[in-house]
Amino acid sequence: MHKFSRLEKIIGNDNINLLNDKCVLILGVGGVGGYVAESLARSNIGTLILVDYDIVDLTNINRQIIALESTIGKKKVDVLEERIKDINSGCKIIKIDKFIDSNNLEELFNYKIDYLVDACDTVTTKKEIIRKCLDKNINFISSMGTGNKLDPSKLEIIDIRKTVNDPLARIIRKFIKDEKINRKVMVLSSKELPVKTGDRTPGSSAFVPASAGLLIGSYIVREFLKK
Repeated sequence: MHKFSRLEKIIGNDNINLLNDKCVLILGVGGVGGYVAESLARSNIGTLILVDYDIVDLTNINRQIIALESTIGKKKVDVLEERIKDINSGCKIIKIDKFIDSNNLEELFNYKIDYLVDACDTVTTKKEIIRKCLDKNINFISSMGTGNKLDPSKLEIIDIRKTVNDPLARIIRKFIKDEKINRKVMVLSSKELPVKTGDRTPGSSAFVPASAGLLIGSYIVREFLKK
């Protein structure tokens, strides 16, 4: 018996080893990205590249797996590394403790990445990530908005062109159209109508970001197993 023996029952020993050879980069390890990282660490993904410049804040506690009263003020990548090492000490962790924008985004592609997860909050960076991944033929998935939503059953992984009721996805859809991108752009999106709070800072729940992260983790593992 080993720590992944229950997963091995479902996918077989060869696929357990296959997953261990994979490298996934996660841009943004907060509400969505933290759950992506943990689910992949618990699925024997061999290398995780964690990219985030933020620290754990009190307001993160309602939804982020790394946010505890004891971790407030600590760097998110450090907290998540420690947590993952306690789950799966064999998982190689590469930390990029930087705010990523167009000036340094190219650094992410210095690594051999099997999948890239965009779970960042910056719209301009999301657009650049999509453009770069398509240009470099790197598998990726982009998380759209999970704020102001309560119902995780409305989440789905679909092509950006089919998204509805998602203000962030609307912006990315326009970008895809304006750029005349014809290839599929897979995203995690919710078709739930967002709650109108009257505040520019979105509200959030424990349920939707976590479920989004787990859906993305599952999707990536299944994509690896397909190939």
